Amino acid sequence: MLAPARLGPLRLRNRVIKAATFEGRTPDAVVTDELIEYHRRPAAGGVAMTTVAYCAVAPEGRTRRAQLWMRPEALPGLRRLTDAVHDAGAAVSLQLGHAGPVADARSNRLPSLSPMGGLNPVGLRRDRAATAEDLDRVVRAHASAARLAVAAGADAVELHLGHNYLASAFLSPRLNRRTDTYGGSPARRARLALDLARAVREEVGDRIAITAKLNMTDGVRGGLAPEDGLQVARWLQEDGSVDALALTAGSSLLNPMYLFRGDAPLKEFAARFPLPQRLGLRTVGRSFLRAYPYEPLYLLDRALEFRAGLALPLVLLGGVTDRAGMDRAMAEGFEFVAMARALLREPDLVHRIAGAPATRSLCIHCNRCVPTIYTGTHCPVAPAD
Repeated sequence: MLAPARLGPLRLRNRVIKAATFEGRTPDAVVTDELIEYHRRPAAGGVAMTTVAYCAVAPEGRTRRAQLWMRPEALPGLRRLTDAVHDAGAAVSLQLGHAGPVADARSNRLPSLSPMGGLNPVGLRRDRAATAEDLDRVVRAHASAARLAVAAGADAVELHLGHNYLASAFLSPRLNRRTDTYGGSPARRARLALDLARAVREEVGDRIAITAKLNMTDGVRGGLAPEDGLQVARWLQEDGSVDALALTAGSSLLNPMYLFRGDAPLKEFAARFPLPQRLGLRTVGRSFLRAYPYEPLYLLDRALEFRAGLALPLVLLGGVTDRAGMDRAMAEGFEFVAMARALLREPDLVHRIAGAPATRSLCIHCNRCVPTIYTGTHCPVAPAD
């Protein structure tokens, strides 16, 4: 797992990827020195590639206004970021996507898009049902963002097809009840995801690697089922539009803790919202922030179903925190692993594992890092530098 590997046209120094986690360090929607340092630290700490999140492809596609979005004004900062990470010996991937119904329309001051329209709990405003023209624009915006990623010196892009962001919301039977060519059958619900992946591949060719973060399941009743998620993965494989898939699960809109596992920090989450939402979260938050027990490699069993049905390289995430987990992933046929919370706690964890294979992560899976995305994502229990 710590030996060099290839990802599409890219050679990586090992098989450990820092997963995309919203950093909360772009107050003006462009790269800052703080964002650069956020990614430089795990790069210097031994990861093969760090993933910058979340690089929205359009202004209304941001989860909130203080979030990076891909436009010419962002290019100088992105170049500084890729240079800093490269100097530390790692590669850089930019996660591209459109938040859709997970976007905060109140913060963005722009209507959010969704398959059906309706009241959005994120910004307490109404979503606008995306038109075919909107979706064509979103596809083109992904290609344009990928072109900008190449210009910025990125080594890869990751397409966000999970967590009920726009493409994932279209995949969900619960959220997408359209009767046009974007709804109904699994193939029609997958049209947006497949179209944007093809557009990105056509734009960048083999100049950089292309991965996609894809839900195996939404983790909610009536949402994307594993068999449909696997079919989408097969279509992506047949198209040749991606070099690898990062397998994820859960819905940022409906069931966010399904991905994280461990404690559900309701009090800390509620404190980050204005009064009406804060009271609502404190009252009914347990139905939204459900607690799921943490265990190592907690997505492995579901991911093995995808491994059995695909030839495409796969990235295993979810509870990868030590050498034993990495070795287990490789033994089960996964080409890469992704880490997130453990690297917030210890950016140098990969180097420490390489030097002492019995090293155990200090992450306690309290998930108190998750609400810090609004003020600068960090581990609140780690000692200050």
